[in-house]
Amino acid sequence: MSNLAATPIESGTTPPRRLGRSVWAIVAGFLAVVVLSNGTDIMLDKLGIFPPLGQWKADRLFVWATIYRTVDGIIGSYITARLAPQRPMWHAMIGAIIGMILGAVAAAATWNKDIGPHWYPLALVVLAIPSAWIGGKIREMQLPE
Repeated sequence: MSNLAATPIESGTTPPRRLGRSVWAIVAGFLAVVVLSNGTDIMLDKLGIFPPLGQWKADRLFVWATIYRTVDGIIGSYITARLAPQRPMWHAMIGAIIGMILGAVAAAATWNKDIGPHWYPLALVVLAIPSAWIGGKIREMQLPE
């Protein structure tokens, strides 16, 4: 009989340091998405491509916004996966699930406001998982087997 305590995996607990790194990985991915998306919005507004914030955009502009926000989601998920202490795809997917929940709440909160087409927030919610999978997969392909 051994006196050794169970390892974290055996006991089902996560060491505090690893948990902190997991939380940081997810937060960092979210921060990247927010900075990239808002930065692109501001840049397109300043260039006169997008109308000022709060004014209706043509549907084609929402298509472009969907595209660059999807790319931003891939980048943010890659960052999450890159910073994850282990299981990069799992971390990317957790970020996507949180993003989907926040996106669904935002879509519901703005549904009856005249700020854009209904398909736009729904598209962002639907594209969260594929974007996260691509970002996580890019990271996994970089790891040695």
